Parts: sequence; structure tokens; C-alpha cells
Amino acid sequence: MADKDLWLTVPTTDENGNTIIVTGRTEVAKYRSRPRNSIRVEVAMDYTSGGPLGFPDDESAELLERITDAFNEELKGRNTALLTGIYTGAGRRDWVFYTFSTEVFNGFLNRALAPFPLLPLHITAENDPDWAEYDEMRAITADAIGE
Repeated sequence: MADKDLWLTVPTTDENGNTIIVTGRTEVAKYRSRPRNSIRVEVAMDYTSGGPLGFPDDESAELLERITDAFNEELKGRNTALLTGIYTGAGRRDWVFYTFSTEVFNGFLNRALAPFPLLPLHITAENDPDWAEYDEMRAITADAIGE
């Protein structure tokens, strides 16, 4: 598994019993091995649900995918940040990144989202030198596929 763009998608449930689709990057060793890449930034956006399961309606789904594509395009070939996980369900999408600088990440975020109208984003950042959130996400995906 040398391809850094390998992703795994599995369903899980949150603490309230809602179905959440977890999409996680499987190959992070090179980026993770650099101690400076220890800041986790989570970008979240609430969306309009298209039904009782809490998944996005068609319009919201299209916007969320365009945002994800913009993130991936802006990160292509750069070490600014690494998108490691995407959580979708219960009326919210969360994108999880690891980076070395919140200032550099802010520039990336502004460039990636420049084509979009003002979005109702929730952004948090914290030090996570052990990549605890990533390990938790990988445990969830491993359980779901029986690794």
C-alpha cells in the first residue's frame, strides 16, 4: 500500500445511534512521521438533511462534494496539510486535517473556499501529536471491515 490516496469508507453509528459514513485515508505514514505535522484541524458544516437518516439532500450533497474536491485540488502536490477523514451524517459533515501551522492552514482554507459563497463553517484546531483522532478513526474502519 504505497499509494497515499487510498481511502476506505464504512458506515458506523455515533453516540446517539445516528448512522455516520466515515471515509478515512489509509496511507499517512510519511506525513505522520514528521513530528511538526501535529496540529489537527477540523472543519465542519451543517447541511440540510434529505430524510430521516440525516444524510444530505441532493443540493447539499452536491455542495459538500464540491467543497471536498476543492480541498483535494488545493492540497494536490503540497505538504500544507493532509485530509485524513471525512464524517457525514446526522446533518453534519466534518473534514479532519493534520497540518504543521494554523496560519498556513488558514491560507489553504481561504484559497480552497474562495469560489464558494460564505459558508456556515465550524473550525477547531488543537495539538494532536499522537494523531489520536486518526487512530480512533482507523479503529472504527478496521472494526467495520473486520481487520
